[in-house]
Amino acid sequence: MSDSRDRILEFMTEAESFAREAGEVTLRWFGAGVDAEAKDDGTPVTVADRHAETLLRDRISDRFPGHAILGEEFGETGAGSDVRWILDPIDGTKSFIRGVPLYGVLIGIELEGEPVVGVAHFPATRETVVAGRGFGARYNGNPCAVSTNDDLGVALLLTTDDGAVTSSHLADGWEALRRRVGFSRTWGDAYGHMLVATGRADIMVDPELSPWDAAPLLTILREAGGTFTSLDGEETIHGGSGISTNGLLHDEVLDRLRASLSQGAAD
Repeated sequence: MSDSRDRILEFMTEAESFAREAGEVTLRWFGAGVDAEAKDDGTPVTVADRHAETLLRDRISDRFPGHAILGEEFGETGAGSDVRWILDPIDGTKSFIRGVPLYGVLIGIELEGEPVVGVAHFPATRETVVAGRGFGARYNGNPCAVSTNDDLGVALLLTTDDGAVTSSHLADGWEALRRRVGFSRTWGDAYGHMLVATGRADIMVDPELSPWDAAPLLTILREAGGTFTSLDGEETIHGGSGISTNGLLHDEVLDRLRASLSQGAAD
């Protein structure tokens, strides 16, 4: 086993442990009517977000001193390390605030600039997906894989907020895609991507994603046999958007969105 493979396995193990521990922190406030503040970008943040990210940073720094850490709430430290941990302590804070259990603790790890580990842990539903480059993806400890559906006409399409999509530059393409699929739902944020990775949905479209939102998704979808790209088709967590599919439908999904993407680029 190569040194990098050894490191990835170690990172997977520790990242899952850290995510579970942070998840227990979030549950202290879940369903308790926690207050939220608005950040500068208008998105909400709670005491649970901050406590969970602080715990993650403490665990990473204690176990891996010198590693870089980029988190949604407290920015970046240790820039220049060959390993960077990217954290979203509560992905789906709006769901969390309302007592909806479809929120997650997300951890992605880059090794020499490449995503190699992804963990998406959903504390309130007790679901966890863990993946590492070359190790496959596991859902609650068992191997998982994307669906084998190659027919868009029976596919399940997801997004976080259909209102946001239909009011964006994707509107025409989204409607063309939505009319073509079997049905669509708004089981959103990282939970939707997790449903694709575990074969329960076929497509997830997110027109806007920050790096901490996308951090674990590329590794998880790749290792589950699917595809994660930005809206322009690039395999990256830094593209500002994200599409997860089972791979078989990815090109057709992009084709359906193409008119909107082209128009958006022209604008």
